[in-house]
Amino acid sequence: MEQEFLTEFEFDLPKGYVDSSGVVHKHGVMRLATAADEILPLRDPRVVSNPGYLTVIILSRVITSLGTVQKLDPRIVEKFYSSDLAFLQSMYQTINAVEPITDKCVCPECGHTFEQPINFTSAE
Repeated sequence: MEQEFLTEFEFDLPKGYVDSSGVVHKHGVMRLATAADEILPLRDPRVVSNPGYLTVIILSRVITSLGTVQKLDPRIVEKFYSSDLAFLQSMYQTINAVEPITDKCVCPECGHTFEQPINFTSAE
């Protein structure tokens, strides 16, 4: 049975974003990143002058909802607690990680079937 390809992932922030009215927003959704999400922010003057700001820009692009916040932008991400930022960075890395490409193999001696990662850089 083939697994459904997911492009959006729900999360709950450890602390939560506190808006100007004092409302805490914890539940949100992050989508998979596109090439544009990682390339376009590199031209942003804030990233050019401070490469660490790249995380703020990217997260503001890929978080599609956070509680009742209507429009998530970098100014909101700047106000996240550091534990929430670390949580979201880890989530981003996890959901956008490249899974190793494998090949189905069969042991010639015992007939056992298994998945073997394909190494594209190996000279063998």
